[in-house]
Amino acid sequence: MSEAAALDTHAEGFHDELEPSLTPGNSGKLGMWIFLAGDAMTFGAGIAAYGALRWYNVNWPNPADWLGITLTAVMTFILICSSLTMVEALSGVQHGNMTKMRSFLGLTVLGGIVFLGCQAFEWHHLIWGEGLSIKTSLFSATFFILTGFHGCHVFGGVVYLGTLLLGSFGKQASEHEAKLVEVAGLYWHFVDLVWILIFTFVYLI
Repeated sequence: MSEAAALDTHAEGFHDELEPSLTPGNSGKLGMWIFLAGDAMTFGAGIAAYGALRWYNVNWPNPADWLGITLTAVMTFILICSSLTMVEALSGVQHGNMTKMRSFLGLTVLGGIVFLGCQAFEWHHLIWGEGLSIKTSLFSATFFILTGFHGCHVFGGVVYLGTLLLGSFGKQASEHEAKLVEVAGLYWHFVDLVWILIFTFVYLI
């Protein structure tokens, strides 16, 4: 390799080192943002399809006649609270308090479990009590697809956070642990935000 080529290679490497990152020191955060961007498009398409089907269907039922708004409002409140506990869990590990992190992360997992329990109760009532299914009508099909897809995300989040919680025992607070909790928090906040949109467009409007 010529001296000029070597200098060019060295200069290129030097500039790469100085190139600012979108998520400095946390490639996991960038990966999660990319995943959530794709997931947001999927949910967006589902909600848009629901809106289009409802707009052009004159026989679309009033959601309040079939869905338990009070129960769902409680579910929504639980998820919002779980976002707050997720913030506190991150604050705990960032300040070197692993006990606080584990306590609030455990509350976040508990919130997700309670949400799934309420959703299972709602589905049981609609399927066996009201006779609704994914084949009954466009209303029931879009309802079960949207809420079921979101429920899968909540379940995945509970497993994700639960694994993170169990893996934290015996470990000390560190920058690495804080990054893990921060990335997990991005996912959980996204799941909560999507539910607020589903609750608004499917249950209330």
